[in-house]
Parts: sequence; structure tokens; C-alpha cells
Amino acid sequence: MKMNKKTLITISFAFVLGIIISIMSLTGGNDAKKETGKLTGTVMGFVDDVVTIEDENSVTYTCNATEMNFNVGDNVTIEYSGILNENSVIKDCEVLDYEIVSNVVNPTDTGIPTGWQDNGIFKDFYVQAYNKLQTLTLDEKIGQLLLVRYPDSNQVNTLSKYGFGGYVFFAKDFENKTTDEVKNMTSSLQKAYKIPILTAVDEEGGKVVRISSNSKLVPNKFRSPSDLYKDGGFVKIKEDTVEKSRILNNLGINVNLAPVVDVSTNPADYMYDRTLQENTNLTSTYAKTVIEASKGTGVSYTLKHFPGYGNNPDTHTGSTTDNRSYDDIMKNDIPPFEAGIESGAEAVLVSHNTVTNIDSSNPASLSPAVHTLLRNNLKFTGVIITDDIAMGATNGIDNATVKAILAGNDLVITTDYEKSINSVKTAVNNGTLSENQIDKAVFRVLAWKYYKMILAENEK
Repeated sequence: MKMNKKTLITISFAFVLGIIISIMSLTGGNDAKKETGKLTGTVMGFVDDVVTIEDENSVTYTCNATEMNFNVGDNVTIEYSGILNENSVIKDCEVLDYEIVSNVVNPTDTGIPTGWQDNGIFKDFYVQAYNKLQTLTLDEKIGQLLLVRYPDSNQVNTLSKYGFGGYVFFAKDFENKTTDEVKNMTSSLQKAYKIPILTAVDEEGGKVVRISSNSKLVPNKFRSPSDLYKDGGFVKIKEDTVEKSRILNNLGINVNLAPVVDVSTNPADYMYDRTLQENTNLTSTYAKTVIEASKGTGVSYTLKHFPGYGNNPDTHTGSTTDNRSYDDIMKNDIPPFEAGIESGAEAVLVSHNTVTNIDSSNPASLSPAVHTLLRNNLKFTGVIITDDIAMGATNGIDNATVKAILAGNDLVITTDYEKSINSVKTAVNNGTLSENQIDKAVFRVLAWKYYKMILAENEK
């Protein structure tokens, strides 16, 4: 049958309209996606009429909350309109009303709030951690949140006074020391306070070495991951991790702030020399290899620098802005972190880069959205650590320690520990930061210490 031009146009229009209607019927259209409902959880942050609520499954939701009067730490049930999608960083929802509810405890009578029980990597030690938490004062809990740069003097007395979560050591702290001298140093620190500490170094190999910068401790500096890979592939990487861990453990070092699992294949990148220098797939295998090889060695390894350093300049000297697309980051930078987490990574360190397509207002280390990505999308249940807040990208930010805790970090690397402690105490007193949020972070740090068996071994 021959059709004229008018008939063809009419049929074409009807066909296109039919497709549109079909799509809308499947998706429900934009209006149909909207829903009303209720959500119970804890207020983790409330800034500029945007509230962040964490539910009992540790899933974080962010909604607009105009003319509401939330306080950080409140346990609330909200009535909302919009879309709640636990896999999305940005939420399209509006709080219509809310009510304060009492804290929900687990029905097993452990007393542990259900929102703290995530069936995570440290879950077997939650009861011990919670019981220990109940014995701590606010000052003692604040101390556990800090991973402090090893002071130049009075290290034991300072630790005894403030009860830090741990110390971070640099090359100069090992300079000219013998193995016995380092062992005596770490042993005396572990005896200084009632809760044993995390003893951490950046022993990446290659450009960044702390222990092996001293030939009295290690005859030759540990090699970079790229050199090892080129020499013997992942077999060499595994051997190096085991040997490195043996030496660190013998010296009393129980945390390595490595591996660098940032993806870089461009020699011009600032981070290039510290990476595997290979593509995303191979870097993912590298992360998996190191984490698996480290298990049972007594040394915990730390994936860094989340959510991927990219081609950004040095955050030690100033702020940096990462303008890559969200899809690019998720496709190219996140997989190595996923691989490491799936292999049992206990800790992740977050960078100071401002990643505009995740959060344009905050460095990643101080960004709730970045931590939501790590907790919700990647399902990470271990300890989140900031990069050193004394670095140039964050040292000019007011109350950086408080913002780091509010963002979702469990440990804050700091040099000026007195400033950090005072800012947290002030924030608790004026209601900016709830003691409940401090408790949850300390709970996770304590659970990690039980998991590592350093706390159990030292309990009296």
C-alpha cells in the first residue's frame, strides 16, 4: 500500500509517542518516582538546611530540611517526600516533619546501638569494644580519635597524658637507631597508656620509606611497587609485602600507611612515582595482592588515597581541585579500592583533594559525600583515616579535626594534637559535634585494636 507524506508523519509521531509512553510506564515518570515515607536514624550533620541521617544499617541519607531544628546526635524519625536511594551520594528528598526518638539498642541486650552493628570486618569484637568504650571519659575518647605525629620530645609522657589512638613515625624518628633501640622505643610506648596504640609508618617503598631509610634496620631500601612489578610481577609484590611486614612487626610497628592504589600511567603526575604505574585492572590486582599477603603478619595495611589521587598536584603544599567527571572516577579510580576492600582491607586513608563532582565545597578528607561513597557504595566497614591535616591543603581550615569527624573519619592524623583536642571538646560543648558520633568512631577504633589482638594482649 502506498502512503502519502501526511500519513507517514502521522504514523511516525504515533510511534515516537508510543515509545515515550512506554518508557514512562516503566519508570513511572519523574512524578511517579517521588514517594513519601518514614526513616529512623541518627543525625550526623545539619548544615545549610541539609540534614544527613544514618540509619540502623549504617546507610547515610542526605535530604533538604528547611525550617527544621535538628541537633547533631539526635535520634529521629523523619517523614520525607522524594527519593531515597542508598547507592546515590546525592538524595532528592525533602523532610516534611520529624520527631525525636530514644536511642535504639540491639535486641540481644549487648547495649550496642543497632546502627553500629554493620556485620563488618571487626564484628566479632564489637561487644568487647563497646564494653571498653563504656569505661572511657570524654577526654579519653577524644584521644583515641587521634593518630599523632611522633613528637620530638616527651613522647611517653605525652602519650600517658592524652591517650592517643596512635603515633605516626617518620624517617627522622628512626635515624641512626638500631633494631633494639626501635623495639625499646615502641615497647615503652605500648606500656605508657592503658589502651595500646597504633604504631604507623609510610613504608611504601621507593620514594617514600621511613624504616628502610636507615640501613641499620634494613640493609637496602624497600623498592617501589613499579620496580617490583617490572622485575617479578605480583609474585615479587607478594614476597616484598611479607618481608616488609616481618621487619615492621619485629620493630613493633603494627600499621603500614600503604599501599598507594592510586592509578597513574603518566610520568608527569605528582603521584606517578609512588604508584604501580599501570592501568586500573592491574592496580586492582596490586591492591588485592598486598592486602591478602599482609594477613596474619601482625601489620595492617592502608589503601590510599581515596577516592583516587588522579593527576592532581601535591596537597602537602596547598589545596588542589580535581575536576574529573564522577563516571571517570568511578570507572578508573575506585576499582582498586573495591578490590582491596573485598580482600579484607582494614583501613582506608582519604586524600585532601577537592573532588568537585563528588563535593565541590570540601577536601575529600572533610567531605561527608566522599565518606558516604566509601561506606555506602563500597560497603567499607573498617577504619577511615584522614591524610595529615597539617598538610597545606587543610591546615588553614578552621576546626578541621571537628569537620573530619563530622564527615565520617574514625582517625585524624594530626601534629598539633592540643589544638585538635580543644576544638573537639569545644564542638561537643556547643552542640556542633555529638558525643554519640565520637563514641561510634572510637567504638570502631577499639574494635580494630581487638581485631588486631593488640588490645586483648594488653588488657589487665
